Amino acid sequence: MVEIKPDIGFKRELSRMSGSKLNQCMQCGNCSAVCSLAPADRPFPRKEMVWAGWGLKEKLIGNVDVWLCFQCGDCSSYCPRDVKPSDVIAAVRQKTYMHYARPRFLGKLVSKPAWLPVAILIPTVVIIAILSLAGTFKIPEGPVDYSEFFPHAWLNGTFSGITLFFYLLACWGLGSFWNDMKRLTPPSGSGKEGKISRKIFTVLGEILFHSNFTACGSQRTRKIAHMMVFFGFGLLILVTLYAIWASITENYPLSFLNPFKIAGNLASLMIFTGLGIMVYQRLFNRSVFGKSSYADWLLLTAIGLLTLSGTLVELARFGNWSIAYHLYFFHLVAVWFVIMYLPFTKMGHIFYRTTALLYARSIGRK
Repeated sequence: MVEIKPDIGFKRELSRMSGSKLNQCMQCGNCSAVCSLAPADRPFPRKEMVWAGWGLKEKLIGNVDVWLCFQCGDCSSYCPRDVKPSDVIAAVRQKTYMHYARPRFLGKLVSKPAWLPVAILIPTVVIIAILSLAGTFKIPEGPVDYSEFFPHAWLNGTFSGITLFFYLLACWGLGSFWNDMKRLTPPSGSGKEGKISRKIFTVLGEILFHSNFTACGSQRTRKIAHMMVFFGFGLLILVTLYAIWASITENYPLSFLNPFKIAGNLASLMIFTGLGIMVYQRLFNRSVFGKSSYADWLLLTAIGLLTLSGTLVELARFGNWSIAYHLYFFHLVAVWFVIMYLPFTKMGHIFYRTTALLYARSIGRK
């Protein structure tokens, strides 16, 4: 006999986060029928909606199919009871970040509005401590030179080390996530997983080309916006890595016409464009785009402030603005918030979706 262990608190939390009235789901299966991405064998999201309605947390957290959904909204558009399956699946993913966060405190820190002041205070205090240890916690005189305020060796060394520490913690959680996927969705057929190495390039191709977004019918602009932010952010990472190298080889700061500086400005423009489309759709196309949670707005705001502050820091250096160092401090806090907290925010789907896709493809689920 199978023992059912409903978690009513978990069900209520999913309902609150998604805005869905889970009890209204009549399990018609229309959501799975219209989904272009649902596998023929045990398709989603019908079974996930049944589990959500029963509050079966152990069935949903660690479920690989939750990550095969790209929240295009097709299922919600055709739901006869307006139960919003895509928003429910999004809420499950958000609970997944919190569940696998190591330590759990980090998951709550960036998922609940009440913890926002603490989430901001931590990088503020740490950055002040680093500047104090470096003996540069003061406004330098003369032309703007950020290295006089935060020496490159201190900046690159401390921020790289802290980022590595956070990402190692994320790998700890991802290991638990992988084990739970194997337990909940074991390999079929021979009972063995395919070679992971053979699937890596397949998964990377899906991610780079956003091929799964193309199959969705309700939100064509979502793919465009997502690609603008994705590739813009990736380009900024490459420019940042080059800037670190340039600072080590004493070829920094970069001139305005430096190719990498131009690439960075282009990346910022891409991000602003993508974010603009996302914000517009979330504000004025809610019937299709679904409910926007605190996690959604926190991520969009953080990326926007990071990009905006980076642009202002650049202008402040060239224009010798009196508030240049204040802007730079704000920018460093924004860098921490986006980059170091990344595995624990909604942006953590970069890790979780990639891991889930890799596992799914390795067992032939697609």
